[in-house]
Amino acid sequence: MYTLTIVSFGEQREDATPEARGSIVMRGITKAYGATIANDSVDFELRPGEIHALLGENGAGKTTLMNILFGLVAQDEGEIVIGGEPVRFASPHDALARGIGMVHQQFMLVQNFTVAENVVLGAISKWNMAFRRAEVERGVQETAERYGLAVVAGQRIRELPVDAQQRVEILKLLYRGATILILDEPTSFLGPAQVDRLFGTLKELRDTGHSIVIVTHKLREVMAVADRVTVLKKGRNVVTAERGSFDERMLAVAMTGRDLLALPPRTKAHLDEAALFRVRDLVVHGARALHAVHGVSFDIHAGEILGIAGVEGNGQRELVDSIAGIIKVESGTVVLDGQELTGVSPQRLHAAGVSIIPEDRRVWGLVLDMTVAENLALAQIPGGDFSQRGILRWRDVRMRARELLELYDVRPADPDVPVISLSGGNQQKVVLARELARDPKLLIAAHPTHGLDVGATEYVHRRLLEVRESGSAVMLVSHDLDELLKLSDRVLVLFRGRVRYEAPVSELSMDEMAMAMAGTGGGAADAELAHVGAGGDPAT
Repeated sequence: MYTLTIVSFGEQREDATPEARGSIVMRGITKAYGATIANDSVDFELRPGEIHALLGENGAGKTTLMNILFGLVAQDEGEIVIGGEPVRFASPHDALARGIGMVHQQFMLVQNFTVAENVVLGAISKWNMAFRRAEVERGVQETAERYGLAVVAGQRIRELPVDAQQRVEILKLLYRGATILILDEPTSFLGPAQVDRLFGTLKELRDTGHSIVIVTHKLREVMAVADRVTVLKKGRNVVTAERGSFDERMLAVAMTGRDLLALPPRTKAHLDEAALFRVRDLVVHGARALHAVHGVSFDIHAGEILGIAGVEGNGQRELVDSIAGIIKVESGTVVLDGQELTGVSPQRLHAAGVSIIPEDRRVWGLVLDMTVAENLALAQIPGGDFSQRGILRWRDVRMRARELLELYDVRPADPDVPVISLSGGNQQKVVLARELARDPKLLIAAHPTHGLDVGATEYVHRRLLEVRESGSAVMLVSHDLDELLKLSDRVLVLFRGRVRYEAPVSELSMDEMAMAMAGTGGGAADAELAHVGAGGDPAT
């Protein structure tokens, strides 16, 4: 077997096999940002032909360590040794020259370019791409087929589902001769069938001698695919263990320093009563005036969590945004406790008892330059809760903030610090504190634990269940299937803007659910998917 490194189009060279490159050894890696030590004398080894999971809570130093290996960040102390030879990378270009590539959580693809154009971008001149397009596409397609990556070289990125875009990112690295792949949170936006396909691809690459690092906080993924695991905590090594010598509990304790608590028992939802929240025949336009949400209907009862499942890009975001009053509803109705709220403003939604945990806390949930106290007061200031004769009572704002910071265990518990200075988990706690302190009738939680470590995720789960137990309705949108099954009373699957499957969690079929998320199993969605595969427009 051989891999190809692109020097210029038409000039390809055979590179060394992965085995010849030897192990990667990182010794005593230290990196500090001012007074904050991200990595503290960290040791890490990656062997040829293994999948190595790098695990740890937010802020443990995982990403910093891999950014050093990929040449994005320079270490302050320590060394990197590849095949017995010390190296120091000044840039990702240097790392790629040694066969190291990285797939970031946010893909770096040009949506309007084809697969082939993205793969060779920066590797060949635009003139070669313009005049030898067929030859370039043929070379990219051959590389994709050699590694079992199911993509079409001439298809545009914007037409591809998220898992296919991820395969393009992997293909970019393999085409350039990478034999060491670093994947940062690779399953964040994938459904179960897509995760299985990704893991199958990674195992095939491992079996041909490639070395793979998966940066993750999902314990089940580590158990499913990792040959070895290294756990970091507060910038230091805690555990490195071989497959067969670790389990989920051991890894959770290593990450958090404690056993995770069992979720509290739940009362039965009030399904015999009229639904508290009703959505009927909702239609919402997405990109290019196509229907992102097409005739969606569902109910949520008091004391019930409805989980919304689906691969990213199948209408979940537009569903949430339309209910939240951010984008226009074309037709259909939204009713909460007998009050129609279709297309009303976010302020009217708040007044009606709707709280929203947005998908992106840093964009929609928080004003990063404001203090924690100011962010906590945002939802109440328009209603005059902290005003007297038009003047804000800042003393009351800070006093209420201190109460919430203690109640929701936000660290540091300082109402006057900028919210941007908090960790991701503590920023999410600020959003939770603001939205849940209002005792909502309806809570819409969009990906509430995305990017959070296992400890912060546990905290958020317990808070969501508390809202359920208070008798509120909860609409939970998540790409994490384990999260949905753990918290939801019922789950529905969206595929191309339609409800493809719905069942109580106690009765659902995992096979049927996975097929619904993939758009297989017969029906109109399959015909639509076939149309898209043949060159038609996708629904989202």
